[in-house]
Amino acid sequence: MQGVCIRVDAVYSVQELQQEFLSQLGLADLQDLVQGTLSSDASGSLVRFTLRIDFFERYLPDYNTLSMRQALQWDVHERPADLLREIVLCMLAGPVAFEFPSVQEWVSAVRIRAHIAQAASKTSLAFHTSEAERPQDCWTYREGAGFVIRQGASLVDALIKATQPEVSKTLYAFSCYRATEYVMLLGIAQELEQCNPDLYAQLQAFWTRRPIMSGQFHDVFLREQGSMEAPLPPNYFVPGDRTWFRNPDSASSEAAGYEGSWVIYLGGGLFSNFWKCEQPYTLVDKCLEIYHWRDALCFDKDGQERIDEAKVEALLAQTRKDAAETARILDLMQRFRDGRGVYAQGGCIDTTREFARWVCPGTADLVLPDS
Repeated sequence: MQGVCIRVDAVYSVQELQQEFLSQLGLADLQDLVQGTLSSDASGSLVRFTLRIDFFERYLPDYNTLSMRQALQWDVHERPADLLREIVLCMLAGPVAFEFPSVQEWVSAVRIRAHIAQAASKTSLAFHTSEAERPQDCWTYREGAGFVIRQGASLVDALIKATQPEVSKTLYAFSCYRATEYVMLLGIAQELEQCNPDLYAQLQAFWTRRPIMSGQFHDVFLREQGSMEAPLPPNYFVPGDRTWFRNPDSASSEAAGYEGSWVIYLGGGLFSNFWKCEQPYTLVDKCLEIYHWRDALCFDKDGQERIDEAKVEALLAQTRKDAAETARILDLMQRFRDGRGVYAQGGCIDTTREFARWVCPGTADLVLPDS
């Protein structure tokens, strides 16, 4: 375990630093599960926090975080703080260190992840790869830029209305990739409102001029752990992670929107379902669904590749009744994905996870573009 590392300017009491972090989140009950060590180098002092080894081996064996919530009988609906507990323990068990310049950045990182997971669990959209809509009272479309918020509109409120039909009473059209950007941005903006209102004001003003999207969104707002050369463990996820499930079938991946599936990890072994938020995916669900895209490939009247979703549903129902077939498909799909442009023996599991940058005053590395 590499856990969580905090760089400090002076030698701190590890116990005091640990208590400061847990008390800010109201998680003093985790005190006995955290192990802290202090070291020094030319750059100053480094405090590393990890999960107690016996707890790790019992509840997160081989870095598998998917069943911890159920094993501990946590209920995030009845006790929202259980989501914070899950985030903290998963981070403490990290195979690659989560690095922070202060305790406050760690606290903010946990809160952002909770905001993202909660928002993703409420996000439901109308799937479309070439059309898009937004609530007209707070969004407008600007040629050459995209959807921007109206002057005076709250960025947080605008993002909620665009993604959460329980608030807007409407399903708006998105691609799953753009949806993950909105959910990640919402979680970051909600924390900025509390911890860094000046940066939040800059972010809101920026979104009245143009959105930040795609590769630039990743560069400005997100960090990434893992790589094709050094993949994260396949069952290691922290609530609030963004990840990609690749379609490893070359033919069906030609259908627009079916190259893969971008999702948010909600915790408790569940991943966001932006089309039916009340039915989040398990890892098994996601693998089986993506596998059956290949069996549901069809063509529209213009000769364009399409996926017959009704056929996918029927095939899923059939496969779930066949334990041997389910095991065969999972053996194929729960492998790490191949590299870009390669369709060989790889499955659908990505090697990386994405999460928010630092956001606190004085230490934030989230820097908005000049224009």
